[in-house]
Amino acid sequence: QVQLLESGGGFVQAGGSLRLACEASGIIFSINGMDWYRQAPEKERELVAAITSGGSTVYADSVKGRFTISADNAKNTTYLQMNSLKPEDTAVYFCHAVRVVAGTQSGPYRYPEVWGQGTLVTVAS
Repeated sequence: QVQLLESGGGFVQAGGSLRLACEASGIIFSINGMDWYRQAPEKERELVAAITSGGSTVYADSVKGRFTISADNAKNTTYLQMNSLKPEDTAVYFCHAVRVVAGTQSGPYRYPEVWGQGTLVTVAS
């Protein structure tokens, strides 16, 4: 069983910073990539940032220059450093992992994707 455990959400004033963390738990053999998505009230879930196992990154235009995604492959953990936060960044942030190979009682199993439960980020104006 693979789980994504998110932490670091909270309340911050506009212009402030937060750092989100997401750790994949379980017997993890490999993860192809990890992403952060967010969903604001009455809006669709959107990709914020993504990082591959090789370190390539992608960012939504709305967060370029303010957010930085990074990963510690040895710890199966990804981070999202969020600076210069704006009220429009308020949302539930979800961690997402793709093509995860993990150990089970029946042997290695390839999970196409795994989602975290989400962590709320609130930015006050």
